[in-house]
Amino acid sequence: MRSPWLNKLSVILGPRPPVSWLFLCVVSLLALITVFGSSSSTSFDSVTSTWVPESYKNYRRLKEQAAVDYFELRTLSSGASRQRELGFCGKEIENYVPCYNVTANLLSGFKDGEEFDRHCEVVGQGKWCLIRPPKDYKTPLQWPAGRDVIWSGNVKITKDQFLSSGSMTKRMMLLEENQIAFQSDAGLTFDGVKDYSRQIAEMMGLGSDSEFLQAGVRTVLDIGCGFGSFGAHLVSIKLMALCIAGYEATGSQVQLALERGLPAMIGNFITRQLPYPSFSFDMVHCAQCGIPWDKKEGMLLIEVDRLLKPGGYFVLTSPKSKPHGSATGTKIRNMLTPLEQFPEKICWSLIAQQDETFIWQKTVDAQCYSSRKQNDVPLCKGHDASYYQALSPCIIGPSSKRWIPIQNRSSSSELSSAELALHGVSPEDFFEDLQGAEDPLPPFNMVRNVMDMNAHYGGLNAAFLEEKKSVWVMNVVPVTSRNMLPLILDRGFPGVLHDWCEPFPTYPRTYDMLHANGLLSHLSSERCSLMDLFVEMDRILRPEGWVVLYDKLGAIELARAHATQIRWGARVIDLQNGSDQRLLICQKPFLTK
Repeated sequence: MRSPWLNKLSVILGPRPPVSWLFLCVVSLLALITVFGSSSSTSFDSVTSTWVPESYKNYRRLKEQAAVDYFELRTLSSGASRQRELGFCGKEIENYVPCYNVTANLLSGFKDGEEFDRHCEVVGQGKWCLIRPPKDYKTPLQWPAGRDVIWSGNVKITKDQFLSSGSMTKRMMLLEENQIAFQSDAGLTFDGVKDYSRQIAEMMGLGSDSEFLQAGVRTVLDIGCGFGSFGAHLVSIKLMALCIAGYEATGSQVQLALERGLPAMIGNFITRQLPYPSFSFDMVHCAQCGIPWDKKEGMLLIEVDRLLKPGGYFVLTSPKSKPHGSATGTKIRNMLTPLEQFPEKICWSLIAQQDETFIWQKTVDAQCYSSRKQNDVPLCKGHDASYYQALSPCIIGPSSKRWIPIQNRSSSSELSSAELALHGVSPEDFFEDLQGAEDPLPPFNMVRNVMDMNAHYGGLNAAFLEEKKSVWVMNVVPVTSRNMLPLILDRGFPGVLHDWCEPFPTYPRTYDMLHANGLLSHLSSERCSLMDLFVEMDRILRPEGWVVLYDKLGAIELARAHATQIRWGARVIDLQNGSDQRLLICQKPFLTK
């Protein structure tokens, strides 16, 4: 597809201008860009978010178009030859996750558990390269078969690691020659996942777990989710369960859950808040998750309180009790003792205890916060900043306009006008976002794990639901855009805050489709390198996975050039709607060498 600028050029100089003249144009354009102060390695300059003169905005648009024209001129003068493609990374990083280098973190001075946390500032700028899949990698089975059977070569867990694992794992997984099969009704504390889920419901005073939705529970944060069996069961009864677990070099819970087609991401309860806003979940679940809840003066429990909506539940299942007097039994009792006392200080009540399972409920009574003792946990003051900030020693009280009990919330993803008003969103904008979710075009029988990199109000997620597609969507809200993540979570969709100038907290080859509407134009005013973003997208995209980008013509042309460099097949589509918006459809090839 040729730009209008090139069409005019053809009229003046004929169908093919002299190469020397083209070379002179290229040099002139580069000189102009240099003279006007282009200091970035990418065609998108870094600017501040403050007001800038209109003349500078016009200059930026002209420079962007000049860069696009330069790419097309260079292609034309070289006989339509492709730009230089990126090389492949070494085999040693085929499971590489940036920002979680424990050795580098220790050398940088992080300790007392912080070395296991996310530290993107430690990651140096290396050479761009493409991560290849393992030699035994196979295309995942289609959903729902892929939920129960995965290829063992797709995840980093060896037969020896499996055989040396505990009996719990062996009950959950069956390792065959080249597959891992998951028993959906086995392996979690009791006789099975279904029995365990039903027991939790009965402890909450419900008849069965099918009544979770009636009790206001539809979003669950599953901490240390094992291999996703509990989450898989919750998904089967129409709940949104998001698994989080710390980074693991081998046998990763998050990698296995994503390989099964279940929502998951890397996240730690160590020293920082998780990248979700306050009042995000109806239930937080921890079954043998290994979190020392009795440490850090209760700040880990305070973080759970921040994430829970009023009336929400914290479900804790401790390891099976050991004989009286054993070291493990003493350790468990030492952990549970402060848990019997601290929840009262943050307005929780223990509503049930059975065997190894405890359930606390966060209060719906606003008066509780004013009637607490003077030495109880103080109420927070000021703005709730939740993007990997340090753990807070205070709790968020009922002064927030989003302090609404889960029993009073809508059970539908289509929020009412009053609920939209809480987020400062008009009904017209909300429904426009739904209508604007264009058909992404890839064959849906190949798609299960989808990421919307600039989710707005969750319109793409809603469109998939309306069409009854068997996919789930990770709704990502860029930290520099308007924070609509509370609205997305209130709709019952999974989501997270993220800075796209940093790598996403997931393993390689974990998503079937990446979608972004307007993200490239949004990042044009950030410090990001567009090539860094595309290399990261390639890292998290599965072989034969799809990328759908909708943006302005200039940004799409730049994106197409980068897609070519990372060996994607790319096609630009003009939607013929009279705007300067274009659709870029890309597919990542299955490359092994």
